[in-house]
This record gives sequence, structure tokens and C-alpha cells, in this order.
Amino acid sequence: MDFRISSYGEPDADTILFQMVDDHDLEGIDREIVCIRELSGGKPFCLRTFHVNSWNTDLSPWEAPAVFGNEAFGDGAPRTLDFLLNELSSCPVKGRVFLGGYSLAGLFALWAGYQTDCFRGIAAASPSVWFPGFTDYMKDNKLHVDAVYLSLGDREEKTRNPVMARVGDAIREAYDHLQKAGTDCVLEWNKGNHFKDADLRTAKAFAWLMNREEAE
Repeated sequence: MDFRISSYGEPDADTILFQMVDDHDLEGIDREIVCIRELSGGKPFCLRTFHVNSWNTDLSPWEAPAVFGNEAFGDGAPRTLDFLLNELSSCPVKGRVFLGGYSLAGLFALWAGYQTDCFRGIAAASPSVWFPGFTDYMKDNKLHVDAVYLSLGDREEKTRNPVMARVGDAIREAYDHLQKAGTDCVLEWNKGNHFKDADLRTAKAFAWLMNREEAE
């Protein structure tokens, strides 16, 4: 397993942002970087993106049936996380590292927070928490990060797909669980469906984590 890695921003910054991306994410990456700078008040950061080869396999924590099209979900998330942790160990970071992403990459980031304490916070923008069994997994396992940002578009649950239509109830359930568990967590609702302003929503997620630590 290998991922194409790109770096943006200030390479020597104490704040490192890890993000799993696909081609669509990379199309908006310049806007995302501008928005992170604006929303964080110009705090220095380095964004490292990892281009995913097989989205439904590399980011899925376990196998699940297809919910759109014919492509089912694999169980490649553990191998993907191993790759990220090897990157961290081979290039030690002195500062703080946040992991985030959009859609299934947001779900992967949230899942990774239950596997390791290597990340200071999780930026889960419009995460695919409709994924079968995921909210139950959250309740049955221990989170190893202090802060989680969640968001969703206000029209994302208004879909004819019965599995994906659960996303609204699922993210409310996830947020409620995290709050009761004492996690510093926010749930932000954005205007539009799942495909609107992915770059801005991801930027807001990372900036919230950066600003939160600055305020402590």
C-alpha cells in the first residue's frame, strides 16, 4: 500500500494537518488552504495530503455492502493507518498533529481516533457516520483524542438512499455520545447537501482544532 503525499503551507510549522484526499479534494485544496489561514487567524501550519488509491477500501474500517453503485466497502483502514503512523515515526513531528478529512475520509479520521493517541484532534467534516455499525463501535470503544470536530450539511439526510439517510440521526447520536464521554466536541451544521463546499467545510474543521488549542 502506498499513497502519493503532497505538502502545503509552512514545512517547519509546529502544527501539522494530515488529510486523506481523492482527486476531487485536490481540486479544491488551494481554496481550503486559504480558508484555513483566514479562519485560524493566520496561524502557521503544514498540510500533508495522502492521495487515496481505492477510496471505499482504503478508508473503510470493516467490510460493508455497497450503498450506491456496485462497489462495496473493504477493510483497508487499519493498513492505511499503519502507513500514516509509519510516516509519523520516520519523520518525527515536534509539534501537534491533527487528522482530518471529508466524507469517508472524515469517518476514517474519526475511527483512527479510537486506535491511537498520536493525533491531538480529529477533524471529521461531513463524515460518513451512516456507515453500518459505526455509532455502535463508538459506544463500545475508547476514544484516544481530546477534541473532535463534526459537521454535516443540513440537506445530507434528505436522500432517497435509506442507508445514507441515517446520517443525520447518526451524527446527532455520535455527538451526544462524545459529549457524555467528556470529549471536547462541536457539531456544526452547514447549508446544502453533501457535495457543497467540501473544501470550506474541511477548512473549518481544521481551523476549529487549531483555534481551540490556541485558546487553552
